[in-house]
Amino acid sequence: MAEAISHPLLALIRERGLLDDLQSEEISQEVQRSGKPVAQVVQDYGLLDLDSILQIIADHLGTMVMTIEQDQLTPEVIAAVPTETARMYQVVPLALYGDTVQLAMVDPLNPQMVDELGFNLKFTPQLVVANPAEILACLEKFYPAQADLGYAQLLKELGGDGETAQEVEDAKVASVRMDDLANDVPVVKFVNLVLMQAVQDRASDIHFEPFEDEFKIRYRVDGALYEMAPPPKHLATPVTSRLKIMANLNISERRLPQDGRITSVINGKQVDLRISTLPTAFGESVVLRVLDRNAVQLDLDSLGLPKQSFDFIVETINQPNGIFTVTGPTGCGKTTTLYSCLRRINQIDTKLLTIEDPVEFDIEGIMQVQVNDSAGMTFAKALRAFLRQDPDIIMVGEIRDLETAQIAVQASLTGHLVLSTLHTNDAAGAVTRMVDMGVEPFLISSTLLGVLAQRLVRRVCTKCRTPFEPSESQLQNMNLSAHDVGDKMFYYGRGCPNCNDTGYRGRKGIYELLGVNDAIRNLINERAPTVVIRQKAIELGMVTLRDDGLRSIYNGETTVEEVLKYT
Repeated sequence: MAEAISHPLLALIRERGLLDDLQSEEISQEVQRSGKPVAQVVQDYGLLDLDSILQIIADHLGTMVMTIEQDQLTPEVIAAVPTETARMYQVVPLALYGDTVQLAMVDPLNPQMVDELGFNLKFTPQLVVANPAEILACLEKFYPAQADLGYAQLLKELGGDGETAQEVEDAKVASVRMDDLANDVPVVKFVNLVLMQAVQDRASDIHFEPFEDEFKIRYRVDGALYEMAPPPKHLATPVTSRLKIMANLNISERRLPQDGRITSVINGKQVDLRISTLPTAFGESVVLRVLDRNAVQLDLDSLGLPKQSFDFIVETINQPNGIFTVTGPTGCGKTTTLYSCLRRINQIDTKLLTIEDPVEFDIEGIMQVQVNDSAGMTFAKALRAFLRQDPDIIMVGEIRDLETAQIAVQASLTGHLVLSTLHTNDAAGAVTRMVDMGVEPFLISSTLLGVLAQRLVRRVCTKCRTPFEPSESQLQNMNLSAHDVGDKMFYYGRGCPNCNDTGYRGRKGIYELLGVNDAIRNLINERAPTVVIRQKAIELGMVTLRDDGLRSIYNGETTVEEVLKYT
C-alpha cells in the first residue's frame, strides 16, 4: 500500500478524501505500467478534472492557479530563464517583479527541482501553478531545443573552472566534501543535461568512463556507441558522485561495484535508469541503462515477427504446459519478446510469476521477483518457491545452470508453462546447450515446445533511404547470385538530421524459429549434434536468421552490412 501513495499528488488527493484506497492503488499501478503522469491518469479515470487537480496543488503550495497568456510574455521576462534551464526543469517565467520572477513549472511538487532552480537563476523564484500543456507549448515556442548548444556552453564554463578542479583534489580524501561538490550547481546542471540529451537521442545506455588523461561519455543508440564532447578530467569524481547520490548509493565506497536505480522525469517523461558502478584503475566507471517506458512497445504484434512464427508463438504460449525458450546474445531483445508474450497471456484467470535479474519493466497483474545472489535468492531457489505459489505460467529470466534447468523441466512436467532465455547462437544450439548442462535428452524432448533465436539489426532511416545496385562481392558474402535477387531492390541510408547522419534510425528483430515436432524429438533423444538438428529443421521449413535478414533487406527495412554483421 505504501507504493500507492508514494507520489506527492496522489497523497494530496487522498488527504482530501477524494480517492479511496482501492482507487489510489489502481492509479498507482496504472502510472507504473504506462509511465503517464498521475494527473493524466486521474483524469483518464474520470475522478477529477484538470482545474480541480491544479487547485489542489496550488492550495498545498500556498500559491494560485494562473492561465498563461503567450502574447503577454515579453522578451525581458523570457530572458530571465536561460534556455537550457527552462527545458531541463520544464519551467517558464510569467512575470518579473524587481528581483523576483514568477514561474510556472510542469512538476511543481518536486522539491528537489524547485531547490535546484533557485540556485540556477539570478532571480528569486515565486512558484505559481498552470496547465502543464500550456507550459510545454510555451517551452516549444520561446525555448526551442538546443541541447547541444547548452552542453557546449556548459562544457566551456566547466573547463575553465580551475577552482572546481582544485576543490576536487582537496575533496578526494574527504567524502563529506565530495558530497557538497556533487550537489554543486554546475555539476547538477551538467548531469541533468547529459541525461536529457540521452533520452532525446533515444539512447539505451550511457557510459561514463574515466581514463588516465580524460573522462569520456558515450551513448549507445540503436546498438552503436557514439561519443559526446568529453568533459574536463577533474569532473569524473563529482559526476560519478552525483549519479550515486541520485541512486541512493554509498558515495564513499569506491572499491566495490554497486548497483541501483534512479527514477526521474526527463523531458516530461518518466524514465527509469538502472545504474551500475565498477572500480577501475583511474576511478569508477558508471553505466546507466535507460528504461524509457514510452520507447518500448511490449506488444507481440509490434515485434515484426514473420506470420508463420507469430502464429506458432501465439499457439505455443497458450499451451497448458511445456517450455518455450528465446535465445541470442546479450542485448538482442530477448526480455522484450518474453514480456510481450506475458502481456498477451496476462488474463485475470491465470497466475503469472517471473524471476528476473534484474526486473526491467513492471507489468500490472504479474508477480515479479528479483534475483539477489548475496541474499541467497537465486533462480533455482525462486523457482522452487514458485511451484508452491500455484502458478499457471512461470518466466525464468535465464537458464544458467543444471539446477535451474532441471526445476524448469520439472515445472513443465507438472502442468506449468515455462518461458525462459538461453545464451546460444542459434535455435538448434539451445537443445545442445541443455544437454551439455546435464539435462537428460528424453526430458528435453518431452517438454520443449519451441526455440526462438533472434537478433536486433538497425533499421534504415525512412527519411534518407536510397535504393542501390548490390555489388558482386556483397552478393557473394550473402551466398546469393544475380538470379536469386532478380529485380528486388536493396537500400541504404544516406544520412540526414533525422538519423544524426548515421543512415539508421531504430532497430528491428530478425528471427529463427525451431518448432519441436516428432522428427526433432527423435534427434534430441539420439543426442544428435546441433548441425544435424539445424539441417533437419531447415528441411522441415525453418527460416534461418540469415533468410529472415534477407526478407528485411528486400522489404527495405535494413542493409546488407547489418544482416552480415549479426548472422
